[in-house]
Amino acid sequence: EVQLVESGGGLVQPGGSLRLSCAASGFTFGDYTISWFRQAPGKGRAGVSCIGSSDGSTHYADSVKGRFTISSDNAKNTVYLQMNSLKPEDTAVYYCAAGTVKRLCLYSYGMDYWGKGTLVTVSS
Repeated sequence: EVQLVESGGGLVQPGGSLRLSCAASGFTFGDYTISWFRQAPGKGRAGVSCIGSSDGSTHYADSVKGRFTISSDNAKNTVYLQMNSLKPEDTAVYYCAAGTVKRLCLYSYGMDYWGKGTLVTVSS
């Protein structure tokens, strides 16, 4: 059974940091690109960042460049999203997803598997 399990969400003040984790199982981790998406209240799901499990290549949405860092521990089949300098507009449910087409890694339709999400709230 394929599983993507996110953790690490919570409430943080503006300017603070959080690290999200995505633990993957049930598929060949190295064959997939792992992505983070987010969905803010009343908005659609948007790609945030992605990493190729085989080559470690990374991509970021412009809105998070310089603030978020994605990384992967292939031995643990886990991907992390370090989020720094958080802003209220980063508030969203963050989803982990997996797909095989790297050029589509920031597009929802490019994903084969999804996690259930973890809520990040940035507020004072």
